[in-house]
Amino acid sequence: MGDRDLLSDRSDLVVPESIQVDAGLAPERARHMVLVTQLLYTFWHTGDVAYLRQAVAPEFVDNTLPPGRPAGIDGVMVASRSFRAAVPDLTCGLEDVIIAGDKIAVRLRFRGTFSGRSGEVMGRGQAVDFTAFDIQHVGPERIIEDWHLEDNLTFLTQAGLIPRG
Repeated sequence: MGDRDLLSDRSDLVVPESIQVDAGLAPERARHMVLVTQLLYTFWHTGDVAYLRQAVAPEFVDNTLPPGRPAGIDGVMVASRSFRAAVPDLTCGLEDVIIAGDKIAVRLRFRGTFSGRSGEVMGRGQAVDFTAFDIQHVGPERIIEDWHLEDNLTFLTQAGLIPRG
C-alpha cells in the first residue's frame, strides 16, 4: 500500500508530505491512524475545534503539559487560542508522519505572522517559522495521550520576544 493510498479523500484536511507505516499494521488501521493524524493537525492548521473533537478522546492526557495549562482537551484548546491570539494566520504543515503500532510520530512546521498579542507584547508583523515534534498514542478510535516538543526558542526569537543571541 503506497502513502497516497493511506490518505483520506477529504480535501478539507492537511495532507502529510511523507508517511511511513509499520508494514505489520492492518490497512484499515493504518488508514484510520492517518485520518486521526490529519484531523488533529487540521485543528492546529485552522483552529477549528470540530477537528480536535474528532481526533482526541474525552480521556485525553497531555504528558508534557506546561505549568498553568488546563489538562485534557481543554488544555489543547487553550493552547491553540493563545497561540492564534499571537499568530492569527498560523498554519501547520505535516512534514513527516511515522506510524508504528498504536503510536504516531510527527514532525511539524508552523508558520505565520506575529501580528497579534502575546501576553503584554503586541506583534509588529514578524514572520515566524519553527518546528515541533509530537508522539500521539491512539486508542481504538481516537488519540488518548501525547508527548510534544515545540521549538519555542526559535519562535520567541523570531517574534522578538527574546533578544537574538
